[in-house]
Amino acid sequence: MMYAAIMGYGTIGSGVAEILLGNRERIARCAGQEIGLKYVLDLRDFPDSPVADRIVHDFHVIEEDEQVKLVVETMGGLNPAYPFVKACLEAGKHVVTSNKALVAAHGTELLQIARDRGVNFFFEASVGGGIPIIRTLYRCLMGEGIQEITGILNGTTNFILTKMDREGASFGEVLREAQELGYAEQNPEADVEGHDTCRKIAILTAMVTGKEVNYEDIHTEGITRITDMDFRYAKKLEASVKLLGSSRIVGDKVYARVAPVMIGREHPLYSVCGVYNGILVKSDMLGTSMYYGSGAGKLPTASAVVADLIEAAQNEGSNVSIGWGEGRQEIADNETNESRYFVRISGDAEEKSGQVQRAFGQVRTLVMEGADEFAVLTEGMREAEFKERAIALDSEWQKAGGEGIRQIIRAELEG
Repeated sequence: MMYAAIMGYGTIGSGVAEILLGNRERIARCAGQEIGLKYVLDLRDFPDSPVADRIVHDFHVIEEDEQVKLVVETMGGLNPAYPFVKACLEAGKHVVTSNKALVAAHGTELLQIARDRGVNFFFEASVGGGIPIIRTLYRCLMGEGIQEITGILNGTTNFILTKMDREGASFGEVLREAQELGYAEQNPEADVEGHDTCRKIAILTAMVTGKEVNYEDIHTEGITRITDMDFRYAKKLEASVKLLGSSRIVGDKVYARVAPVMIGREHPLYSVCGVYNGILVKSDMLGTSMYYGSGAGKLPTASAVVADLIEAAQNEGSNVSIGWGEGRQEIADNETNESRYFVRISGDAEEKSGQVQRAFGQVRTLVMEGADEFAVLTEGMREAEFKERAIALDSEWQKAGGEGIRQIIRAELEG
Protein backbone atom coordinates (compact mmCIF):
# COMPACT_ATOMS: atom_id res chain seq x y z
CA MET A 1 0.00 0.00 0.00
CA MET A 2 1.03 3.57 -0.69
CA TYR A 3 -0.25 6.25 1.66
CA ALA A 4 -1.49 9.60 0.39
CA ALA A 5 -2.21 13.00 1.94
CA ILE A 6 -4.43 15.77 0.60
CA MET A 7 -3.52 19.39 1.27
CA GLY A 8 -6.69 21.49 1.09
CA TYR A 9 -10.18 20.07 1.67
CA GLY A 10 -12.14 22.43 -0.55
CA THR A 11 -14.11 21.59 -3.67
CA ILE A 12 -11.35 19.66 -5.46
CA GLY A 13 -9.71 18.17 -2.38
CA SER A 14 -13.00 16.76 -1.11
CA GLY A 15 -13.63 15.34 -4.59
CA VAL A 16 -10.26 13.56 -4.55
CA ALA A 17 -11.05 12.08 -1.13
CA GLU A 18 -14.46 10.94 -2.38
CA ILE A 19 -12.94 9.12 -5.35
CA LEU A 20 -10.10 7.57 -3.33
CA LEU A 21 -12.50 6.20 -0.73
CA GLY A 22 -15.32 5.26 -3.09
CA ASN A 23 -13.27 3.69 -5.90
CA ARG A 24 -10.63 2.06 -3.73
CA GLU A 25 -10.66 -1.36 -5.42
CA ARG A 26 -10.63 0.00 -9.00
CA ILE A 27 -7.77 2.38 -8.15
CA ALA A 28 -5.80 -0.46 -6.55
CA ARG A 29 -6.16 -2.59 -9.70
CA CYS A 30 -4.92 0.26 -11.89
CA ALA A 31 -2.12 1.38 -9.59
CA GLY A 32 -0.89 -2.13 -8.82
CA GLN A 33 -1.39 -1.52 -5.12
CA GLU A 34 -3.88 0.12 -2.79
CA ILE A 35 -3.69 3.88 -2.23
CA GLY A 36 -4.72 4.71 1.31
CA LEU A 37 -5.71 8.21 2.38
CA LYS A 38 -3.86 8.91 5.63
CA TYR A 39 -4.12 12.68 6.15
CA VAL A 40 -6.14 15.68 5.02
CA LEU A 41 -4.52 19.03 5.79
CA ASP A 42 -6.81 21.99 6.37
CA LEU A 43 -7.21 24.87 8.81
CA ARG A 44 -10.80 23.78 9.45
CA ASP A 45 -12.31 20.74 11.12
CA PHE A 46 -14.88 18.63 9.29
CA PRO A 47 -16.52 16.59 12.07
CA ASP A 48 -19.34 15.25 9.89
CA SER A 49 -17.22 14.35 6.86
CA PRO A 50 -15.86 10.91 5.87
CA VAL A 51 -12.33 12.18 6.55
CA ALA A 52 -12.97 13.60 10.03
CA ASP A 53 -10.44 11.20 11.61
CA ARG A 54 -7.78 12.09 9.03
CA ILE A 55 -7.80 15.88 9.45
CA VAL A 56 -4.52 17.48 10.52
CA HIS A 57 -3.66 21.16 10.89
CA ASP A 58 0.15 20.96 10.88
CA PHE A 59 1.88 20.54 7.52
CA HIS A 60 4.94 19.02 9.18
CA VAL A 61 2.90 15.93 10.07
CA ILE A 62 2.70 15.15 6.36
CA GLU A 63 6.22 16.29 5.53
CA GLU A 64 7.84 14.16 8.24
CA ASP A 65 5.75 10.99 7.86
CA GLU A 66 7.89 8.60 5.83
CA GLN A 67 4.87 6.40 5.11
CA VAL A 68 3.27 9.17 3.05
CA LYS A 69 4.66 8.85 -0.47
CA LEU A 70 1.87 10.63 -2.38
CA VAL A 71 0.76 14.21 -1.73
CA VAL A 72 -2.13 16.05 -3.41
CA GLU A 73 -2.08 19.85 -3.42
CA THR A 74 -5.51 21.42 -3.97
CA MET A 75 -5.15 24.57 -1.86
CA GLY A 76 -4.70 26.92 -4.81
CA GLY A 77 -2.61 30.09 -4.95
CA LEU A 78 1.09 30.27 -4.23
CA ASN A 79 1.32 30.64 -0.48
CA PRO A 80 1.56 28.22 1.27
CA ALA A 81 1.13 25.89 -1.72
CA TYR A 82 4.58 26.59 -3.17
CA PRO A 83 6.70 26.06 -0.01
CA PHE A 84 4.60 23.02 0.98
CA VAL A 85 4.93 21.35 -2.42
CA LYS A 86 8.64 22.10 -2.63
CA ALA A 87 9.22 20.63 0.82
CA CYS A 88 7.29 17.46 -0.07
CA LEU A 89 9.30 16.92 -3.25
CA GLU A 90 12.55 17.50 -1.38
CA ALA A 91 11.40 14.93 1.17
CA GLY A 92 11.12 12.36 -1.63
CA LYS A 93 7.33 12.39 -2.02
CA HIS A 94 5.42 12.39 -5.29
CA VAL A 95 3.23 15.49 -5.63
CA VAL A 96 0.08 15.93 -7.70
CA THR A 97 -1.54 19.35 -8.10
CA SER A 98 -4.52 21.05 -9.75
CA ASN A 99 -2.97 24.48 -9.16
CA LYS A 100 -2.27 26.24 -12.49
CA ALA A 101 -0.90 29.34 -10.72
CA LEU A 102 1.71 27.18 -8.99
CA VAL A 103 2.67 25.31 -12.17
CA ALA A 104 2.88 28.48 -14.26
CA ALA A 105 4.98 30.35 -11.68
CA HIS A 106 7.22 27.59 -10.27
CA GLY A 107 6.80 24.56 -12.53
CA THR A 108 10.36 24.67 -13.86
CA GLU A 109 11.89 24.54 -10.39
CA LEU A 110 9.49 21.91 -9.04
CA LEU A 111 9.95 19.63 -12.05
CA GLN A 112 13.73 19.78 -11.60
CA ILE A 113 13.51 18.96 -7.88
CA ALA A 114 11.32 15.97 -8.76
CA ARG A 115 13.91 14.76 -11.28
CA ASP A 116 16.76 15.22 -8.80
CA ARG A 117 14.87 13.27 -6.07
CA GLY A 118 13.61 10.53 -8.40
CA VAL A 119 9.95 11.35 -7.74
CA ASN A 120 7.21 12.95 -9.82
CA PHE A 121 5.44 16.28 -10.03
CA PHE A 122 2.20 15.79 -11.97
CA PHE A 123 -0.32 18.49 -12.88
CA GLU A 124 -2.90 17.09 -15.31
CA ALA A 125 -5.76 18.89 -13.54
CA SER A 126 -4.10 22.30 -13.83
CA VAL A 127 -5.31 22.72 -17.44
CA GLY A 128 -8.76 21.80 -18.70
CA GLY A 129 -10.08 20.29 -15.47
CA GLY A 130 -11.07 16.73 -16.32
CA ILE A 131 -9.87 16.89 -19.95
CA PRO A 132 -6.75 14.68 -20.26
CA ILE A 133 -4.68 17.14 -22.28
CA ILE A 134 -1.34 17.09 -20.41
CA ARG A 135 -1.09 13.31 -20.55
CA THR A 136 -2.20 13.37 -24.19
CA LEU A 137 0.73 15.64 -25.04
CA TYR A 138 3.42 13.62 -23.28
CA ARG A 139 2.03 10.15 -23.96
CA CYS A 140 -0.33 9.91 -26.94
CA LEU A 141 1.27 12.59 -29.10
CA MET A 142 4.90 12.03 -28.11
CA GLY A 143 5.88 11.27 -31.72
CA GLU A 144 4.17 14.34 -33.12
CA GLY A 145 5.50 17.77 -33.94
CA ILE A 146 2.91 20.08 -32.40
CA GLN A 147 2.18 23.09 -34.59
CA GLU A 148 -0.67 24.77 -32.74
CA ILE A 149 -2.71 24.57 -29.55
CA THR A 150 -5.83 26.72 -29.34
CA GLY A 151 -8.38 26.37 -26.61
CA ILE A 152 -11.37 27.60 -24.69
CA LEU A 153 -9.70 27.10 -21.34
CA ASN A 154 -11.91 28.94 -18.86
CA GLY A 155 -15.45 27.81 -18.08
CA THR A 156 -16.49 31.06 -16.42
CA THR A 157 -15.80 33.24 -19.44
CA ASN A 158 -17.27 30.67 -21.82
CA PHE A 159 -20.47 30.57 -19.74
CA ILE A 160 -20.70 34.37 -19.85
CA LEU A 161 -20.09 34.62 -23.59
CA THR A 162 -22.52 31.78 -24.33
CA LYS A 163 -25.31 33.47 -22.35
CA MET A 164 -24.62 36.81 -24.03
CA ASP A 165 -24.77 35.09 -27.41
CA ARG A 166 -27.96 33.14 -26.80
CA GLU A 167 -29.93 35.63 -24.73
CA GLY A 168 -28.67 39.02 -25.89
CA ALA A 169 -27.82 39.93 -22.30
CA SER A 170 -25.11 42.38 -21.23
CA PHE A 171 -21.76 41.36 -19.79
CA GLY A 172 -22.65 42.77 -16.35
CA GLU A 173 -25.97 40.91 -16.18
CA VAL A 174 -24.47 37.55 -17.05
CA LEU A 175 -21.48 38.05 -14.73
CA ARG A 176 -23.85 38.59 -11.79
CA GLU A 177 -25.72 35.41 -12.73
CA ALA A 178 -22.45 33.49 -12.99
CA GLN A 179 -21.50 34.67 -9.51
CA GLU A 180 -24.89 33.65 -8.10
CA LEU A 181 -24.51 30.17 -9.65
CA GLY A 182 -20.99 29.80 -8.28
CA TYR A 183 -19.32 29.78 -11.71
CA ALA A 184 -17.55 33.10 -11.05
CA GLU A 185 -15.75 34.35 -7.96
CA GLN A 186 -16.86 37.54 -6.23
CA ASN A 187 -13.62 38.98 -7.58
CA PRO A 188 -13.72 37.55 -11.12
CA GLU A 189 -10.67 39.40 -12.45
CA ALA A 190 -8.49 36.31 -13.02
CA ASP A 191 -11.18 34.83 -15.25
CA VAL A 192 -12.72 37.77 -17.11
CA GLU A 193 -9.40 39.56 -17.74
CA GLY A 194 -7.91 36.40 -19.27
CA HIS A 195 -5.22 35.72 -16.65
CA ASP A 196 -6.44 32.18 -15.90
CA THR A 197 -6.46 31.27 -19.60
CA CYS A 198 -3.01 32.85 -20.00
CA ARG A 199 -1.46 30.63 -17.33
CA LYS A 200 -2.99 27.55 -18.92
CA ILE A 201 -1.79 28.28 -22.45
CA ALA A 202 1.66 29.03 -20.99
CA ILE A 203 1.72 25.56 -19.39
CA LEU A 204 0.63 23.87 -22.62
CA THR A 205 3.21 25.80 -24.63
CA ALA A 206 5.94 24.77 -22.21
CA MET A 207 4.84 21.14 -22.51
CA VAL A 208 5.10 21.33 -26.31
CA THR A 209 8.37 23.24 -26.61
CA GLY A 210 10.14 21.62 -23.67
CA LYS A 211 11.17 25.05 -22.42
CA GLU A 212 9.96 27.35 -19.66
CA VAL A 213 7.31 29.86 -20.75
CA ASN A 214 6.77 33.01 -18.73
CA TYR A 215 3.03 33.67 -18.82
CA GLU A 216 3.75 37.39 -18.43
CA ASP A 217 5.28 37.34 -21.93
CA ILE A 218 1.94 36.35 -23.48
CA HIS A 219 -0.29 39.17 -24.74
CA THR A 220 -3.55 38.86 -22.80
CA GLU A 221 -6.95 40.48 -23.19
CA GLY A 222 -10.18 39.65 -21.39
CA ILE A 223 -13.87 39.83 -22.25
CA THR A 224 -15.02 42.88 -20.28
CA ARG A 225 -15.37 45.05 -23.42
CA ILE A 226 -17.49 42.53 -25.33
CA THR A 227 -21.10 43.74 -25.75
CA ASP A 228 -24.44 42.39 -26.88
CA MET A 229 -24.04 44.45 -30.08
CA ASP A 230 -20.94 42.42 -30.97
CA PHE A 231 -23.03 39.26 -30.85
CA ARG A 232 -25.74 40.83 -33.02
CA TYR A 233 -23.15 41.40 -35.72
CA ALA A 234 -21.69 37.94 -35.12
CA LYS A 235 -25.05 36.37 -35.91
CA LYS A 236 -25.02 38.13 -39.29
CA LEU A 237 -21.69 36.43 -39.93
CA GLU A 238 -22.95 33.06 -38.60
CA ALA A 239 -20.28 33.39 -35.94
CA SER A 240 -19.79 33.76 -32.21
CA VAL A 241 -17.21 35.28 -29.87
CA LYS A 242 -15.00 33.03 -27.73
CA LEU A 243 -12.07 33.76 -25.41
CA LEU A 244 -9.23 31.76 -26.94
CA GLY A 245 -5.80 30.96 -25.64
CA SER A 246 -3.63 30.18 -28.64
CA SER A 247 -0.06 29.12 -29.26
CA ARG A 248 1.39 28.57 -32.74
CA ILE A 249 4.83 27.04 -33.19
CA VAL A 250 6.53 28.07 -36.43
CA GLY A 251 10.11 26.81 -36.59
CA ASP A 252 11.85 28.15 -33.50
CA LYS A 253 9.29 30.92 -33.01
CA VAL A 254 6.19 30.75 -30.83
CA TYR A 255 3.25 33.07 -31.37
CA ALA A 256 1.01 33.03 -28.29
CA ARG A 257 -1.97 35.16 -27.36
CA VAL A 258 -5.11 35.27 -25.20
CA ALA A 259 -7.97 37.34 -26.61
CA PRO A 260 -11.64 37.28 -27.63
CA VAL A 261 -11.93 35.98 -31.18
CA MET A 262 -14.90 35.87 -33.56
CA ILE A 263 -15.12 32.36 -35.00
CA GLY A 264 -17.54 30.86 -37.52
CA ARG A 265 -19.67 27.72 -37.46
CA GLU A 266 -16.99 25.81 -39.37
CA HIS A 267 -14.50 26.28 -36.51
CA PRO A 268 -14.25 23.17 -34.26
CA LEU A 269 -14.48 25.31 -31.10
CA TYR A 270 -17.68 27.10 -32.19
CA SER A 271 -19.93 24.51 -30.53
CA VAL A 272 -18.08 24.52 -27.18
CA CYS A 273 -20.62 26.28 -24.99
CA GLY A 274 -21.45 26.98 -21.35
CA VAL A 275 -18.92 25.97 -18.72
CA TYR A 276 -17.29 23.39 -21.00
CA ASN A 277 -13.74 23.61 -22.33
CA GLY A 278 -12.38 22.57 -25.70
CA ILE A 279 -8.76 22.25 -26.81
CA LEU A 280 -7.69 22.04 -30.45
CA VAL A 281 -4.29 20.53 -31.27
CA LYS A 282 -2.69 20.60 -34.72
CA SER A 283 0.29 18.34 -35.29
CA ASP A 284 2.40 17.31 -38.26
CA MET A 285 1.31 13.66 -38.56
CA LEU A 286 -2.13 13.35 -36.95
CA GLY A 287 -3.35 16.70 -38.19
CA THR A 288 -6.17 18.30 -36.20
CA SER A 289 -7.51 16.68 -33.04
CA MET A 290 -9.84 18.10 -30.41
CA TYR A 291 -10.36 17.42 -26.70
CA TYR A 292 -13.64 18.40 -25.06
CA GLY A 293 -15.14 18.09 -21.60
CA SER A 294 -15.71 19.62 -18.20
CA GLY A 295 -13.03 22.22 -17.62
CA ALA A 296 -13.78 22.57 -13.92
CA GLY A 297 -15.95 21.14 -11.18
CA LYS A 298 -15.46 18.91 -8.19
CA LEU A 299 -15.42 15.40 -9.62
CA PRO A 300 -14.16 16.10 -13.18
CA THR A 301 -11.07 17.87 -11.82
CA ALA A 302 -10.64 15.36 -9.01
CA SER A 303 -10.75 12.57 -11.60
CA ALA A 304 -7.69 14.08 -13.32
CA VAL A 305 -5.91 14.36 -9.95
CA VAL A 306 -6.58 10.70 -9.15
CA ALA A 307 -5.28 9.64 -12.57
CA ASP A 308 -2.02 11.41 -11.71
CA LEU A 309 -1.93 9.66 -8.34
CA ILE A 310 -2.29 6.31 -10.08
CA GLU A 311 0.54 7.09 -12.48
CA ALA A 312 2.74 8.16 -9.56
CA ALA A 313 1.98 4.88 -7.78
CA GLN A 314 2.80 2.94 -10.96
CA ASN A 315 6.17 4.71 -11.01
CA GLU A 316 6.85 4.56 -7.29
CA GLY A 317 10.62 4.46 -7.59
CA SER A 318 11.24 6.45 -10.75
CA ASN A 319 10.75 9.83 -12.37
CA VAL A 320 8.53 10.04 -15.45
CA SER A 321 10.00 12.32 -18.10
CA ILE A 322 7.43 15.07 -18.59
CA GLY A 323 7.31 18.82 -18.57
CA TRP A 324 10.14 21.10 -19.56
CA GLY A 325 13.67 22.11 -18.66
CA GLU A 326 15.25 25.37 -17.56
CA GLY A 327 15.76 26.81 -21.04
CA ARG A 328 13.54 29.82 -21.72
CA GLN A 329 11.13 29.88 -24.66
CA GLU A 330 10.90 33.30 -26.26
CA ILE A 331 7.40 34.42 -27.24
CA ALA A 332 7.20 36.43 -30.46
CA ASP A 333 6.05 40.03 -30.17
CA ASN A 334 2.27 40.23 -30.45
CA GLU A 335 2.69 42.94 -33.09
CA THR A 336 3.88 40.22 -35.48
CA ASN A 337 0.72 38.10 -35.08
CA GLU A 338 -1.52 38.05 -38.13
CA SER A 339 -5.32 38.07 -38.10
CA ARG A 340 -8.49 39.40 -39.68
CA TYR A 341 -10.30 42.09 -37.71
CA PHE A 342 -13.93 42.84 -36.97
CA VAL A 343 -14.29 46.61 -36.51
CA ARG A 344 -17.39 48.53 -35.38
CA ILE A 345 -17.48 52.16 -36.54
CA SER A 346 -19.86 54.98 -35.67
CA GLY A 347 -21.76 56.78 -38.41
CA ASP A 348 -23.16 55.93 -41.83
CA ALA A 349 -21.57 53.10 -43.85
CA GLU A 350 -22.00 54.82 -47.22
CA GLU A 351 -20.54 58.11 -46.04
CA LYS A 352 -17.47 56.50 -44.52
CA SER A 353 -16.92 53.64 -46.98
CA GLY A 354 -14.24 55.48 -48.96
CA GLN A 355 -12.16 56.31 -45.89
CA VAL A 356 -12.53 52.79 -44.53
CA GLN A 357 -11.39 51.15 -47.76
CA ARG A 358 -8.43 53.52 -48.10
CA ALA A 359 -7.40 52.55 -44.58
CA PHE A 360 -8.05 48.81 -44.57
CA GLY A 361 -8.30 47.84 -48.24
CA GLN A 362 -10.96 45.34 -49.27
CA VAL A 363 -13.50 44.86 -46.46
CA ARG A 364 -16.85 43.20 -45.92
CA THR A 365 -19.39 45.74 -44.62
CA LEU A 366 -22.19 44.91 -42.18
CA VAL A 367 -25.08 47.27 -41.45
CA MET A 368 -27.34 46.88 -38.41
CA GLU A 369 -30.80 48.34 -39.04
CA GLY A 370 -31.66 51.17 -36.64
CA ALA A 371 -28.10 51.49 -35.30
CA ASP A 372 -25.94 54.62 -35.54
CA GLU A 373 -22.98 52.55 -36.66
CA PHE A 374 -21.79 49.82 -39.01
CA ALA A 375 -19.08 47.17 -38.97
CA VAL A 376 -16.44 45.86 -41.33
CA LEU A 377 -14.45 42.64 -41.56
CA THR A 378 -10.92 43.19 -42.86
CA GLU A 379 -8.59 40.86 -44.69
CA GLY A 380 -5.67 39.36 -42.78
CA MET A 381 -2.78 41.58 -41.73
CA ARG A 382 -0.16 41.84 -39.02
CA GLU A 383 -1.18 43.37 -35.73
CA ALA A 384 1.27 46.26 -36.02
CA GLU A 385 0.00 47.14 -39.51
CA PHE A 386 -3.63 47.02 -38.43
CA LYS A 387 -2.99 49.21 -35.39
CA GLU A 388 -1.19 51.80 -37.47
CA ARG A 389 -4.05 51.97 -39.96
CA ALA A 390 -6.76 52.00 -37.28
CA ILE A 391 -5.09 54.74 -35.25
CA ALA A 392 -4.65 56.93 -38.30
CA LEU A 393 -8.27 56.45 -39.37
CA ASP A 394 -9.65 57.06 -35.89
CA SER A 395 -7.52 60.17 -35.47
CA GLU A 396 -8.80 61.53 -38.78
CA TRP A 397 -12.41 61.24 -37.62
CA GLN A 398 -11.74 62.66 -34.17
CA LYS A 399 -10.00 65.72 -35.63
CA ALA A 400 -13.16 66.32 -37.64
CA GLY A 401 -15.13 66.29 -34.39
CA GLY A 402 -16.74 62.91 -34.86
CA GLU A 403 -16.67 59.53 -33.17
CA GLY A 404 -14.69 56.76 -34.83
CA ILE A 405 -13.92 53.15 -33.96
CA ARG A 406 -16.05 51.64 -31.20
CA GLN A 407 -14.88 48.05 -31.09
CA ILE A 408 -12.15 45.80 -32.46
CA ILE A 409 -12.26 41.99 -32.23
CA ARG A 410 -9.89 39.60 -33.97
CA ALA A 411 -11.62 37.20 -36.34
CA GLU A 412 -10.98 33.73 -37.69
CA LEU A 413 -13.65 33.58 -40.38
CA GLU A 414 -13.80 32.15 -43.87
CA GLY A 415 -15.02 34.20 -46.83
